[in-house]
Amino acid sequence: MGEAARSVPGPAGTAPGPDVDVLVVGAGPTGLALAAELAATGTRVRLVDRQLDRVHESRALGVQPRTVEVLARLGLAEALVAAGNRTVRLELHAGARVTRVPLFDLGLADTAYPFLLFLSQAETERILTAHLAARGVTVERGVELTGLAQGADGVTCRLRRVDGGGPVEQVRARFVVGCDGAHSTVRRLAGIAFRGSAYPQDFLLADLDADGVTPGAAHMFLAPRGIFFLFPLARPAPWRVIAMWPDDGGRPGGTRPGRRPREPKPAGAALTLAQVQAVADAYGTGVRVHDPVWMTRFRLHNRGAARYRAGRVLLAGDAAHIHSPAGAQGMNTGIQDAANLGWKLALVAAGAPAALLDTYERERAPVGRRVRKMTDLAFAVAVSGHPVLRLLRRHLAPRLAPVVLRVARGRPVRTITELAIAYRRSPLTVRGGARRGGPRPGDRLPDGPLAPGDDAAPHTLHGLLTAPGFHLLLCGDWDAGAAAELAGPHLTVHRLAPRPAPGTLIAPPVTWRRLGGAGHLLVRPDGYVAARGGADLAAVRAYLAAWLPAPDRPSTPAP
Repeated sequence: MGEAARSVPGPAGTAPGPDVDVLVVGAGPTGLALAAELAATGTRVRLVDRQLDRVHESRALGVQPRTVEVLARLGLAEALVAAGNRTVRLELHAGARVTRVPLFDLGLADTAYPFLLFLSQAETERILTAHLAARGVTVERGVELTGLAQGADGVTCRLRRVDGGGPVEQVRARFVVGCDGAHSTVRRLAGIAFRGSAYPQDFLLADLDADGVTPGAAHMFLAPRGIFFLFPLARPAPWRVIAMWPDDGGRPGGTRPGRRPREPKPAGAALTLAQVQAVADAYGTGVRVHDPVWMTRFRLHNRGAARYRAGRVLLAGDAAHIHSPAGAQGMNTGIQDAANLGWKLALVAAGAPAALLDTYERERAPVGRRVRKMTDLAFAVAVSGHPVLRLLRRHLAPRLAPVVLRVARGRPVRTITELAIAYRRSPLTVRGGARRGGPRPGDRLPDGPLAPGDDAAPHTLHGLLTAPGFHLLLCGDWDAGAAAELAGPHLTVHRLAPRPAPGTLIAPPVTWRRLGGAGHLLVRPDGYVAARGGADLAAVRAYLAAWLPAPDRPSTPAP
């Protein structure tokens, strides 16, 4: 017989077990970001992870501009940028030819972070963990979820320590979110299918030191049937290596057409430095590797959860979608899942309609599917043995890459940087509006400078929107009390104008154009436009009445 479960209080700074609003399972970047979003609103959250320590390997490496924006709302951008490398360039090696491509100037004028930030997952987790600790939220490590049962008003969960010490704990939470990765226990216990398949190729991953390459640059060695990557790090080692395992007589690129693939080694199979060196040699890199910190051999998968929500149980990050690392999308997509879900959970916990949580899957599942499709295509191009693609990869890519990057600074670059994500078809988006120009409902609100004023005043549009909750931007000549009755704990009202006026912030011409001129914009807590219009705020009142907790819903004036 197992030990009887007991309800016991959580650690200092969290709610007692039976009274927690959200139990977050998994303390990787997604779970940490979600806990930070919830803590910012005062939502009672517990965060558990079965691992005894956070990762110290590099794992995910690239932080996209939109992700830095999302974390900037929590006050984390400065620490992230300081710890990372924002001036990395890419060197494409094709035999003796080397082509240099900058990654720090992506031509993105409407963000404060127009670069791909190279920062290891270990450092990202360290910064997020410290942020939570400063707000009284402790990551409970060595604690695993062993069971859950949903009821009408909550989820009863069983937690136990992985070392077997202490009692089995019974926790009652309003909601449970699985951020526990590809092998998610939460997903399994909720009965949610995880559909997809593994790629047939084996890969190696290593954090180590290397000689024979330019420091500070990312290196891509283009072989006839594959690519060998070297990414610069600061910690835990100077370099990250990722490459497809050589096969078919030592040549990169998998098996010959028509030949049966060899049996794969198990994920995490032991790897030696000599093997990593042999792979580097097989790709013709001329690189000498040494002083490894961490090495592994693995397979990539492309899978997605059949649902992101089952009642009071939700999934985010790798628990909901996994794919190849092409394009540096994985960790970024997970953190943005957290940004989308966090404010919705907080409002529902405060009394907003539960239907608000239905919009999480409506908005994020299409993003997950697009990322899986995009990374699958990029992966196929990178590893294919097709003669045309081998020619393109080895001979044309180095010549075309600088030109493509300059030409593709519109939609393609905005897609990869995740600035193009929009929710125009969401139930949370009010279509239409009387304004022309500026962001459409469902789009990300662009950033832009604000004229210098009081030292305490924000200097950018996004800096104006850091307080949790909705923000109503009244642009132009608005009466000081125009929306006074709407302001409350879940809505902040701002007045902006192109020239000085009492009680307004000055939007310089570039920001004024990005806003679309006079009118109003209702901005969601995650920085996306919910509604826009002119002088009539009736749609805003109706929107807030529909989605805010009941005590904060504005009354609709009598006709």
